[in-house]
Amino acid sequence: MANDDASKTPRNDSLMGNLMGYLDTRIDLVRLEAQEKAKTAFVGTVHGVMMGLIGLMFLIFLSIFAGLALNAALDSTYWGFGVVAGFYLVLLIIFLVGVDKKIFQSLADKLLNNTIYKSDKRQA
Repeated sequence: MANDDASKTPRNDSLMGNLMGYLDTRIDLVRLEAQEKAKTAFVGTVHGVMMGLIGLMFLIFLSIFAGLALNAALDSTYWGFGVVAGFYLVLLIIFLVGVDKKIFQSLADKLLNNTIYKSDKRQA
């Protein structure tokens, strides 16, 4: 009976309150960090998609321009587009035969190496 009275002292209640407050704060911090990382990933994805679409539109219109310019230079209605299509076919063959996936893998490794630990600002 004496032990029950000793465990309910204001000091122990304060200690438990502080511990619960610390745990609640720590959970909130983890939630905020997860929310921040999700927001960063979303913004990066939207930015990448938009840049990709703008780049694709630029490439399409540049290819049409090059085809029309070659048509005028070759005095033809279709050979300019054939030359542009042949250029892209050569690029495709070079990528299929000559470029190894290891180049892209090493690039991804360099860009994404330990990003989790570098972005962690907490003092462990």
